[in-house]
Amino acid sequence: MTNRISLPSDQDATGRTFGPEELEAVRQCLATGTLTSTKGNFVKQLEASFAAKIGAKFAYACSSGTAAVHCAVAALNPEPGDEIITTPITDMGALTPIIYQGAIPVFCDVDPHTYNVTAATIARCISPRTRGIMVTHLFGNPCDMGPIMELARQHGIPVIEDCAQSYLTTYRDQYVGTIGKIGCFSLQQGKHITTGEGGIVTTNDEALARRIFLFINKAWGYGDANADHYFVAPNYRMSELLGAVAVAQLARLDAVVESRVRTAAALTTALAGVPGIETPVITPNSVHTFWKYCLRVDESVIPGGTVALGAALKDSGILCAPRYIQKPAFECQVIKNQVTFGTSRWPFTLARPEATDYSRCNFEGAWNALEHVLVLPWNEKYTDEHITYLAENIRNAVKLLTTKEVVRN
Repeated sequence: MTNRISLPSDQDATGRTFGPEELEAVRQCLATGTLTSTKGNFVKQLEASFAAKIGAKFAYACSSGTAAVHCAVAALNPEPGDEIITTPITDMGALTPIIYQGAIPVFCDVDPHTYNVTAATIARCISPRTRGIMVTHLFGNPCDMGPIMELARQHGIPVIEDCAQSYLTTYRDQYVGTIGKIGCFSLQQGKHITTGEGGIVTTNDEALARRIFLFINKAWGYGDANADHYFVAPNYRMSELLGAVAVAQLARLDAVVESRVRTAAALTTALAGVPGIETPVITPNSVHTFWKYCLRVDESVIPGGTVALGAALKDSGILCAPRYIQKPAFECQVIKNQVTFGTSRWPFTLARPEATDYSRCNFEGAWNALEHVLVLPWNEKYTDEHITYLAENIRNAVKLLTTKEVVRN
């Protein structure tokens, strides 16, 4: 086995890109004495710079990635009982906003090799109640958006892109977050760039932009001649302190993505030919920006599959995650048992029976994906030494597990 080394972690300074620029931005912010974005300039600078970076007409900063998704769903203004089609392999932060807006999350299956929803799986879930489609570009790999957008156009359904894990990811030379009607980004601790918590919402639609801006601001019409609170909405504003950090972080984004893409390609090359291992399947004509690096493990070749391989790698200090999430989102209590507002079960009381049918046969791809995926930690501080360490330990672990099986037989 190789000599043990420590891998950088995105949960502390070893794997994050903070430097004097962030400190100076925070100092400048504090020197102004203005920490609210309604009066300051850092959040406004972030919004303008991010919109220009990805080619969106509008970008609005908010308090979290969950808030960004909530803004997107609220901008569509669904009626109670309307349906939003989405993926079962996602964070709950992308689902609870749907429920809070009185809509029903309708889960569609995924491709077991890309872990993403497809036009075919979405099409099976469309109903007269469908108000939106939410696609998640999981791990930094874009969904196959061409067929998805064509399907959406045929049915007149807006598409929300969950880009929390996909900064500067491109599909056919277009940045995700600008392909559908609305894009949602996260600035949480482990994302490509971070402010600890934070989010950004993007759109090219002026009417949706207005709804997003209002929803962030308690629906108060800042700048209107006769401003009022126009509808029910929270305060999802980002503070100037977070905006200052985000402005400095955004300046690093190109280098962050370049590093992640380069080292991921190096690991893919290094793992070529390892039996029982499938390296990331990248959507054609796309750039995968690797929030994490995923292996698909064939348990018929590697005894014990993801669990055994993950345990072997953890012994080497590689803190990987078998399955990514332990179960599809619809298996979580909040959805499975419809634990919502008091004991009302609302809005699930408005759902069609088919919309809440979570039978395993409807999600063969999702279950298959989770049973075979092993998620490796990833960040921009990885060096060639780290890639060599990962590759050698994966190869050694596979060899050890397969050799044990041969000896046992």
